[in-house]
Amino acid sequence: MAEYDVIIIGGGPGGYVCAIRCAQLGLKTACVEGRGALGGTCLNVGCIPSKALLHASHSYHEAHTNFEKMGLMGGAVSVDMPKMMEYKQSVIDANVNGIEFLFKKNKVDYLRGWGKITAKGEVSVDGEVHKAKNIVIATGSEVAPLKGVEVDQETVIDSTGALALSEVPKRMVVIGAGVIGLEMGSVYARLGAEVTVVEYLDHITPGMDGELQKTLLRSLKKQGIKFVLGAAVSGVEVKKGVAKVNYTLRKNGSEASLEAEKVLLATGRKPFTDGLGLEEMGIATTKRGQVETDGVWRTNVEGIYAIGDVIEGPMLAHKAEEEGIAVAESIAGQAGHVNYEVIPGVIYTTPEVASVGKTEADLKDEGRAYKVGKFSFMGNGRAKAVFGSEGFVKILADKETDRILGCHLMGPMAGELIHEICVAMEFGASAEDIARTCHAHPTFSEAVREAALACGDGAIHA
Repeated sequence: MAEYDVIIIGGGPGGYVCAIRCAQLGLKTACVEGRGALGGTCLNVGCIPSKALLHASHSYHEAHTNFEKMGLMGGAVSVDMPKMMEYKQSVIDANVNGIEFLFKKNKVDYLRGWGKITAKGEVSVDGEVHKAKNIVIATGSEVAPLKGVEVDQETVIDSTGALALSEVPKRMVVIGAGVIGLEMGSVYARLGAEVTVVEYLDHITPGMDGELQKTLLRSLKKQGIKFVLGAAVSGVEVKKGVAKVNYTLRKNGSEASLEAEKVLLATGRKPFTDGLGLEEMGIATTKRGQVETDGVWRTNVEGIYAIGDVIEGPMLAHKAEEEGIAVAESIAGQAGHVNYEVIPGVIYTTPEVASVGKTEADLKDEGRAYKVGKFSFMGNGRAKAVFGSEGFVKILADKETDRILGCHLMGPMAGELIHEICVAMEFGASAEDIARTCHAHPTFSEAVREAALACGDGAIHA
């Protein structure tokens, strides 16, 4: 039996970051992980491998659509899926090994196995009991099931299965037009699959700025992805390796179906708490199965905290990381804090989409007076040079104070550009502050400055 100041259950982005921060603050720390590899869903079967495949498929697309335009001539590029999967796995391995190195560097004990809270201040790891003054639940999430759709990882796959296909299917149906569905659908569409996305709502990417939703939808349609919106999937039938997806159009009740070699279920995720001992310990949960916490991530049981996908809020790796750092600092007697108003969201399609802060719909619902500064990447020289002029930057600012309230953009490197606005919002900056900051030329970031200028007298290049 070992004794610790903190035991974190879960080695994903929230858990491993929390463990490292706890150790930095002088706390004797252990992290429990049952997957057999650190990094959680994100590094093993989520964020990182999907970005590797997105990069590979984008490179393939560039070779077939833009290389010749730039004078890069040669034979046609083909797809070797086993080789691509090897590349993807090498990226995963490098990241996972990096976390193990960081644990050793910071003297965090890595407890391999499945953890269960068996008593106050006690965690059992595959039957071996460890004591801790504080316990942090960071067990993440898993794919949410959909009635009538059985995942077999052969014909009907989830996000994990989509990251391990041995060949590109001729036809793929994606159920769900959220981040996962659009990213993975984009990968296989670029590699040559005929992709159709079926979505229950009448729009894609729920919660996103309305103008971005429409612009991204147009872009993905131009890339050859088909959409069936406002459709409720009633079931999937599989016969001889071919799936039949049955759905009902909500608008008029008419029924229809689609056939495909692969069906990707991408309708969302749910907290993963199986075997954790929540009921036995009396740890309160919400109706959606999330662990209930107060303003400083404490559960209703003293000494037990929870962070990341297992609690309320957006299921984002970086949100979990922020909470991991904050709860570590709280345990160490500091003032841990997360600003939930400045949590960016990114969709890594091509073009990328990124948002932070309020949407126009949010501000209208609040009755808050605001102004809009918008600039198209058509006016950005760098974007034109790399065939990336599709999209725009939109900044929302308070009408009276000019304080930045939100930003929504679609275009090249959107996931990187959004952070200029995140920093600005953290410091309570105005649109004029961005507009008066010199930006290097030629860069994509000039589009952000132009949007800020548009909040005032007007952009220069529009």
